[in-house]
Amino acid sequence: MSRPRIALTVSAVRTPANLAARQRYIDALRDAGADVIVIEPGDAIPSDIDGVCCSGGGDIAPDRYGEVDSDNLCENVIPERDELELLLARRALDADVPVLAICRGFQLVNVAMGGTLAMDVKGHQAKDEQVTPHRLAARAGSRLAEFSGTDDMLVNSRHHQAVTPDRLAPGLRATVLHDGLVEAFESPTHRWVIGVQWHPERKAEVGKAAARIFDAFVAEARRSPIRSNT
Repeated sequence: MSRPRIALTVSAVRTPANLAARQRYIDALRDAGADVIVIEPGDAIPSDIDGVCCSGGGDIAPDRYGEVDSDNLCENVIPERDELELLLARRALDADVPVLAICRGFQLVNVAMGGTLAMDVKGHQAKDEQVTPHRLAARAGSRLAEFSGTDDMLVNSRHHQAVTPDRLAPGLRATVLHDGLVEAFESPTHRWVIGVQWHPERKAEVGKAAARIFDAFVAEARRSPIRSNT
């Protein structure tokens, strides 16, 4: 069977930590059977792709969702990355291409669909690479539950911005709620759009059920591929 072409959004920053983070996504997608097209700020949006993976990274500029960061809470904002990824996400959504959104990508898809963000939440951001673990379960009947099950699964926290239920985009449905936050969502009107706040590409930090999301995403991208000209 052919390997689906997955567009992976990443930062253009090339510190050792950022390059290592990029490679974890590439490895996870390739291990699941995808050909990966890496996209960073300054790149053209590719045509003929079968899926989009929006990865983690710095914060999204508050003006993208109609707010002002008067307390200087946002970190590592890269306007060029926001511009590229919001455009790519909206084109993918319009074309009904499968989308997997992780951490920053989870927040970005929420913004792309009309939602907003809580700019700072305490106790969810890992410091000095120390893992902040917790356990949660997918809602029964959700797409996430189809491959992760509904038992508690181990996930990690590496974020300080978040989506709360009142900030969730109107077209999205929460499938995991934890500590007052939306930690996973899906779109009931799209072929396959799933976002998770945790980092399943860091497989040593999450349970096997949480890491299955890459296999499910790539399998959907392979099935009856659209090859949309985004």
